[in-house]
Amino acid sequence: MPNDAALRLGIFLGLFVLLAAAEALYPRRPMLSPRSLRWATHGAMLGLATVILRIAAIIFPLLGATAAAYFAVQSGWGVFQWLSLPEWIEILLAIVLLDLAIWAQHVATHHIPILWRIHRVHHADRELDASSALRFHPLEILLSAAYKLAVILALGPALIAVVVFEIVLNASAMFNHANWALPPRIERWLRLGIVTPDMHRIHHSILRHEHNHNFGFCLSIWDRAFGTYCAEPENGQLGMTTGLADWQHDDRTVRLGWMLGLPFRR
Repeated sequence: MPNDAALRLGIFLGLFVLLAAAEALYPRRPMLSPRSLRWATHGAMLGLATVILRIAAIIFPLLGATAAAYFAVQSGWGVFQWLSLPEWIEILLAIVLLDLAIWAQHVATHHIPILWRIHRVHHADRELDASSALRFHPLEILLSAAYKLAVILALGPALIAVVVFEIVLNASAMFNHANWALPPRIERWLRLGIVTPDMHRIHHSILRHEHNHNFGFCLSIWDRAFGTYCAEPENGQLGMTTGLADWQHDDRTVRLGWMLGLPFRR
C-alpha cells in the first residue's frame, strides 16, 4: 500500500481535530495548562521521534511496521504464512494479536526499570488530553518500532492487517487520552469492548496501585483477562490526581527539553 502513510496521517489529523472539538465542548476535567503549549510541545516530541525513526529506517529498512509486514509476506515468514486462513479471519486475528502484543509491551514498560525510566516521560504529564497520545520519548518510539518488527516477523500478518492496526492504534491512543466527557451510559457500554478515556485516565493516576492497571490501548479485554483492570479510581474521576508524584508541582513537565532529558535523570 504505497499511500498508507498519507492515509494514516489524514485520519490522524482528522480525528485529532474532532477530539479537540469534543474536549472544548464537553471537557471531562478542567485543564490548567494552555492547550497551545501542550499541542506545541507534544507535537514537537512526535515530530522529533518521527525524524529519528525515519533516519533509523534508512539504516535498517525493516524498522517500519508496513515494511516488516511486506518482507514477512514476501519471504514466507511468520505463523500466518504457514496457515491457510480466510483473509478476513487472518486480518481480524492479526489485529487482535497485535493489540495483545502492545498490551504486553506496555506492561513491560512499567515493570522493567530501564524501560520505566523512558516511559515515565509519558506519565509525567500532569493533565491529559488528546495530545498526550503524542507524548512519547524518541527512545521509546525506537524501542517500540523494534518490538513491533519482531512481533510482525513472528506473526507474518497480511500487509492490510498491519496498516489497519497502525491506524486503530493511533486512533485509540488519541481517543483514550482525550479529556472528553462521554455520556455515562455510553461510556459503560463502550468500555466492555474498548478502552475509554475514563478507563485509561486511571492508568495515569498518581497512585501507583492505580497506574499499574488498565494498560490497554484499544481492546479492554486484556486487562480484564489478566487481572489488571480497575473500574474506578478511589478518589473519583474528578478528584483523582494524574501525573507522577516527583514532578507534580514542576511546571517544566510541559517543556520539550525537560521531557527529552527525563530518562537520564534519577
